[in-house]
Amino acid sequence: MPTEERATTVLATLAPGTASSTASGGDLERGRARVGGLDRRGRLHGIVAQHHATIWRFLRRLGLDASDADDAIQDVLLVMMRKLDAVDPPHERSFLLRTAYRIGCRLRAKRPTVGADGLSDPVAHPDVLVDQKRARELLDEILARMNEDLRVVFVLHDIERMTMADIAEALELKPGTVASRLRRARQDFDKRVTRIEARMNQREVTQ
Repeated sequence: MPTEERATTVLATLAPGTASSTASGGDLERGRARVGGLDRRGRLHGIVAQHHATIWRFLRRLGLDASDADDAIQDVLLVMMRKLDAVDPPHERSFLLRTAYRIGCRLRAKRPTVGADGLSDPVAHPDVLVDQKRARELLDEILARMNEDLRVVFVLHDIERMTMADIAEALELKPGTVASRLRRARQDFDKRVTRIEARMNQREVTQ
């Protein structure tokens, strides 16, 4: 089952369309509870439709494999469901990303890390510069070896195109800290790409 469909199924199960009312409540109270339940369910489904793809990509860029990202996004949505009434709609994405970051980091800590020498040799893939699939794989491998604090800011700004202000809100950081981490992340990313290009050029010269 596709991950978004799974998420929708979970929310449909755990967020029914009607809310319980007290035994002494009349038709008006039951009607209000029903409307409130439908509004809540509709908002949750709207969150899945609007933000699911972004949050899943973010979890993958944190270094989770597809299976772990699927599990993590279910946890993220369950947290959102519990906290829904406390999250203003304009801040939904920031809350989801902040929650995904914490859950993703916790899952990553349970998985073995790959050493720096484990980066795939792009020379083995002569079409790397035009092969979009391989390019995405190399991007993921480079990101997986970046410092956690730098990677998350880099991903949110340069890949997901979030603003500095939105990133600062999502990660609960000062704007200056976000700017500093982004600058260092870009420098680190460029160095890693340069090393890969040097290896490719060296192989071309020796052939």
